[in-house]
Amino acid sequence: MKKLLPFLVLAIALAFVGQSLLPPKNPGEFDFVSFGKLPVLANGRIKPLDTVARSALLQLQGRQEVRAPNVADPVVSSPTEWLLDVFYRPEKADTYYVFAIDHLEQPEVLNVIGQTPEGLRIKYDSAVLNILAIADAVPKTKRRFSFNDLAPHLEAIQEQAQLANSTESAHRTPFQNSVLQLYNNLHLYVQLKHAAYAPGRANFLGDLLDLQEKLPAIQAAVAAKQAGQPGDEAAVAKVLELGKAFDEMRQFSPLLIAPPDSDTPDLEHWQTAGAALLDTFQNGSVNATALAYAGLGHSWRRQNAEQFNQLLHLLHTDLDKRFAPQLKKASAESRFNAAQPFYNSMLLYAAAFFVAVFSWLLWPDVLGRSAFWITVVAWLLATAGIATRMLLEGRPPVTNLYSSALFIGWGAVGLCLILEYIYRNAVGTVAAGVIGFATLIIAHHLSLSGDTLEMMRAVLDTNLWLATHVVIVTTGYSATFLAGFLALIYIVLGVFTPWLERAPDPAKPRQTNGDLIARMVYGIVCFALLCSFTGTVLGGIWADQSWGRFWGWDPKENGALIIVIWNAVILHARWGGMVRHRGLMCMAVFGNIVTSWSWFGTNMLGVGLHTYGFTSAAFWALWIFVATQLAFIALGLIPLGKWRSFRAA
Repeated sequence: MKKLLPFLVLAIALAFVGQSLLPPKNPGEFDFVSFGKLPVLANGRIKPLDTVARSALLQLQGRQEVRAPNVADPVVSSPTEWLLDVFYRPEKADTYYVFAIDHLEQPEVLNVIGQTPEGLRIKYDSAVLNILAIADAVPKTKRRFSFNDLAPHLEAIQEQAQLANSTESAHRTPFQNSVLQLYNNLHLYVQLKHAAYAPGRANFLGDLLDLQEKLPAIQAAVAAKQAGQPGDEAAVAKVLELGKAFDEMRQFSPLLIAPPDSDTPDLEHWQTAGAALLDTFQNGSVNATALAYAGLGHSWRRQNAEQFNQLLHLLHTDLDKRFAPQLKKASAESRFNAAQPFYNSMLLYAAAFFVAVFSWLLWPDVLGRSAFWITVVAWLLATAGIATRMLLEGRPPVTNLYSSALFIGWGAVGLCLILEYIYRNAVGTVAAGVIGFATLIIAHHLSLSGDTLEMMRAVLDTNLWLATHVVIVTTGYSATFLAGFLALIYIVLGVFTPWLERAPDPAKPRQTNGDLIARMVYGIVCFALLCSFTGTVLGGIWADQSWGRFWGWDPKENGALIIVIWNAVILHARWGGMVRHRGLMCMAVFGNIVTSWSWFGTNMLGVGLHTYGFTSAAFWALWIFVATQLAFIALGLIPLGKWRSFRAA
């Protein structure tokens, strides 16, 4: 039975992935799935409303589920349902706790949102949960608030945000960062409320239908008033009232939901609902798409699922006639969002790590192979996710920090699989689990800033260099990180276990497990040097074409050069006999510090052509990582005799 365990584990992993790839189902009578596939134009690209909803929730609260502080189940079934309420039932959406606020321990933050420490405490209906809250087993204080909680304090929030905005990002206090983020989130929320429906109008659909029916008479009344002749004052007042509502929608909305009447692919002709409705007074008819969205709102407000689904089907049919490729792409992106390949890969990487670690204690061959197959499935799932992003974006795999985290993890895990296939000692699988899980966690936090399939800046808009320089230099990052994490495994196993001193093959007693890991690290460092050097040279050529100089000592350029130099230093120290196994490992761990600085640190300086701006969260996370790596280096420098005394103790 033990021999069948790897196949059973593989079947379970494949079944887990398979169920995530099934088409999403509607939780009730309303066709949320089809609504989420509707294409809109935002941030320079066409995307489905499902992406709009998920990206907004991640930015507002760091998660995609909408929950109440003292309720176990989500208050809505999906991000799309939340977006429907924001569009069409803002009075209900305003009660949802979706605004996450950081640094609530600071009195300044509490004062600006009108809260007290006592008011933050969550009062559960269950006595058991209240006891668990005291023990910190469940949350005991709120960190998410509703729009209704914050509405009375909007003026104070705006005032403090304006003061914070006048301060350079690197010099802002935690309070300033918190209030500025809150203000931006509130602004995003108000924008969404104006995207498809005029807030405050109980029967917006009726207003539009009445406008369409009486438009000739209204136009005549307006013309008479402009000519100074008597006319229908009520009709003129109606026009002014609706025009004001349309203009408010135009000014606030970030979503271009109304495509052009023709099937032109030109993105410049897409309009917001407000702009399309303002054109009514010029072209003599209400925009059909804006009218359809108003009809969906009418059905949603009255919870008429049959009417909602019929209108949605008609809208899809109309869009499919003129924009079939865009609709197909939006549908594919919606399916991709529902599948959550990177989240599921992260879970599989964690499972592979634990199974691989247990393989060192029990059934090495069986559990080792089981962990290997789990890692293969996780890597293939991440591969499919990256490939899908490439198809949706029409770009190579790395275009921003988020995609760099995905690709670095993917590349490192791919190398781990090769190592594990060759050596079969579970070291590669353990490293794959750690790196795969860690990079996907980093990617998740990078996704909180908004849409990750963003449009490229003009100077970066070239698939040639994105597919060569960026991919190669990022592969160098992957390899350098992998060498460092293999070295971490060597240090931990060497200090706390005798595993390194054992011979994996009784026929070769002189070759120990430690020797094998050293060979792994050496080979990976050689590969890392090749990729980092080649990628850096290609980056210089791209810089010469883009900015007119091959090298300008930009922080990012310096970071790339430091990686090349450090990998070369490691190899020369090894070739010159200056270091042996433990010295090689400590130097490889320091490579983690060098690479993390080049990857993140240079981007956080706020200067240079490659900067993405300073963020305090990334700054402290980077320094914590550096501190842990220095601690491991110190552990690795302990004399061998002390290692054995640690194990004996």
